[in-house]
Amino acid sequence: MRVAKSLLLGTAAGLIAVGGAQAADLPVKAKAVEYVKVCSLYGAGFYYIPGSDTCIKLGGYLRAEVALNAGGNYSAQYNNVFAANNRLTNYYSMRAREDLNIDTRTATEYGVVRTYFDAVFTWTTGNYVGAGSGTGATQYSGTLGLNAAGTGLIGSSSGAVNGTDGNLSGGALGVYYAFIQFAGFTMGKSVSQFDAPWINYPGNNFDQLVGGSGSTNGVNQFTYTFDFGQGVTAAISAQDQTQVYQTAIWNTAGMSTTGVLGGAYGSNNLGGSTSPDIVGMVRVDQAWGLFQASVAAHDNHVAYYGASEATGHPEDKWGWAVQLALSIKNIPTGAGDVINISGVYTEGASRYNFQELAATSYSMFGSSSNAYQSIGFAGVSDAVFGPGGNLELTKTYGFRGAYTHNWNPYWNTALYGAWAAVNYSGTAKSLICGSAAFATLTGTCNPDFNIGQVGVITRWTPVKGLTFSADFTYSHLDQKYSGVITTPALTTVAKPAAAYELKDQDTYSLLLRAQRNW
Repeated sequence: MRVAKSLLLGTAAGLIAVGGAQAADLPVKAKAVEYVKVCSLYGAGFYYIPGSDTCIKLGGYLRAEVALNAGGNYSAQYNNVFAANNRLTNYYSMRAREDLNIDTRTATEYGVVRTYFDAVFTWTTGNYVGAGSGTGATQYSGTLGLNAAGTGLIGSSSGAVNGTDGNLSGGALGVYYAFIQFAGFTMGKSVSQFDAPWINYPGNNFDQLVGGSGSTNGVNQFTYTFDFGQGVTAAISAQDQTQVYQTAIWNTAGMSTTGVLGGAYGSNNLGGSTSPDIVGMVRVDQAWGLFQASVAAHDNHVAYYGASEATGHPEDKWGWAVQLALSIKNIPTGAGDVINISGVYTEGASRYNFQELAATSYSMFGSSSNAYQSIGFAGVSDAVFGPGGNLELTKTYGFRGAYTHNWNPYWNTALYGAWAAVNYSGTAKSLICGSAAFATLTGTCNPDFNIGQVGVITRWTPVKGLTFSADFTYSHLDQKYSGVITTPALTTVAKPAAAYELKDQDTYSLLLRAQRNW
């Protein structure tokens, strides 16, 4: 019995062990896989982030382009070595850029919470700059240093998106937009509420159109938007003026002949930031198009008359700007054709006319039959003052617009143009023209000027998301000086001490671009 009992117990133990091993091999119920699901709440391209109720969309573009006879990255030859018309001037400038944007949205009891981020990675051809040399030869220096030949390629300036970054393996990173939207509020870096919806581009690729505001790279702001329904909205905004909404407050005590010919009527005496710009906007957006009215208030806060606080200072003056914008759609010339136009007036707030990518100093050289060469120069400011005087606000006005026609689903052409005028007060003109900087001028002194631009662009989109374009722009500087001025050597552009005729100047540029949107 004892032997049989031992045998039965041993067999049972073996069966239990085998049964346990088999049970361990049986499949168990796995956790559900969290697949990426389409989010249809906010349009095409959104997906739910797995494990959350937040929807995300990724987008961007890759761009390759070359600008001919331009001012570095795509702009015009308005100043510096670009407008010298000598061997320092680049005949072309090349750029490659990748843009990445991330859009997230979450539905809450307070409405949609949205975050948006847009960054660009850019590589642009570098440029040379004249530094002068005591040996009589022209020497060029840059942030990359001089080579054995005494030349140096200018690299990026603090990673500025719109600077040059011609390092062999370098480049620049720029943050265009980074903002939160919640319960009607927009907080962070976004397009100014003053801007028309097309910002600087009513139909063009050209960056430097005057005649209106444009914060292409975004501006820090705190905004509340009222939505009245039926396409009617309004906004009130406090935005950072120091980022892109200041030009210059010139102290004419700092004027020099070389500075004037570079488009600067004195030293720029901006004080510290004291108040953001206050912006208001009303917009009507309908099937026929869009109408928008914008206003802005801008505090001009200056530093001191002299080198220290003991010298005193002018009192602040508030400037202002107003802009009207109109877009007309569904015009009878063709499906998708559109007309975009805007007009602006400013007083002591010139950046709302000469937008952040537009030039605010002009120094363009050309030929002359009466002097060594000719020059057209001009400058834009928010205000001007002299020793012991008050701020004299600068007035500007202008417009810009474009007509875009679609020939077929693959081809379209836009005609565009812009014009802006700058007017200085009588007191400001006396301060500028009475300076010793104009002592060698034989002729008329008047710092007022106009700048006009006209262009045509044609785009070909052979497949969805891939566009090739050619954009030609002509610019005319209508300056109000006349006669001849004698100047010391202008070493930064390799110009000798000589007599220069003062006259209007023209320039043109061409941009060839390939862009893949995704």
